[in-house]
Amino acid sequence: MRIALLLLAVAATICNAAETVITIPTRDGVKLSYLLVQDPSAAPKVVAVTFIGGLGALGLARRAENGPVKFGAGTNFLIRIREQLVDADIADAIVDSPSDKLPQGMEDSFRLGADHLADIRALINDLKKRFPGARIYLVGTSRGTISAAALGARLGDSVQGIILSSTVTNHDKVGEALSTFDFKTIKIPLLFVHHRDDGCFTSPYRNVARIANPSALVSVSGGDPPQSGPCDPMSPHGYFGRDAPIVLAMKNWMLGREFARDIQ
Repeated sequence: MRIALLLLAVAATICNAAETVITIPTRDGVKLSYLLVQDPSAAPKVVAVTFIGGLGALGLARRAENGPVKFGAGTNFLIRIREQLVDADIADAIVDSPSDKLPQGMEDSFRLGADHLADIRALINDLKKRFPGARIYLVGTSRGTISAAALGARLGDSVQGIILSSTVTNHDKVGEALSTFDFKTIKIPLLFVHHRDDGCFTSPYRNVARIANPSALVSVSGGDPPQSGPCDPMSPHGYFGRDAPIVLAMKNWMLGREFARDIQ
């Protein structure tokens, strides 16, 4: 019965979600686009500002010229779950790379730097005008955790919390990731979500288990057999086959409810 109710809730969310590409000016001569996913009939209590993995280059403005933006089946975890995440209480703003970082995307040093901070300050100001009173949460997965962690440490009380999913804690051939980041500089509520069997070299579960407060760590097991590489979305790194319970835990945490810390 509980499973049936959950499936009905997910179906209702998908039916109510509307998606709009919004482009705003940020730095001098630079624009930033984001995909706003919301229930247009509701006033959300929370807006999740989400940062995908990889180099974070979606090219939303260009893609929107041809109609609704579409994504493939093997897309990033945060894109895949967007319609499940959104309901009457939660809206989602999926962040693209800024115009001066397209089409190449954002390297780690940019995600950690001042220009990225300026862009996201402008985005948050835009969201606060659209949704007065809504709480803002930063949500990152894989290399998107670099953005969420670094920004959350510097944005002060304009942000109310951070979710880091499949956190990249090892330096690799792409960049430094969060290998030297001091997580103690984050002074707002912080939740880690991580699969115990994450096989990506850059994001081993053991590192997060050592860093995280146990009461603010969602540990995930199981899922479907991988259909991609270990650092790609259709694997434990992207929680392939475990979307629904993870989304529920994330939503409950952002809304101040009890949440599952052990997803088997």
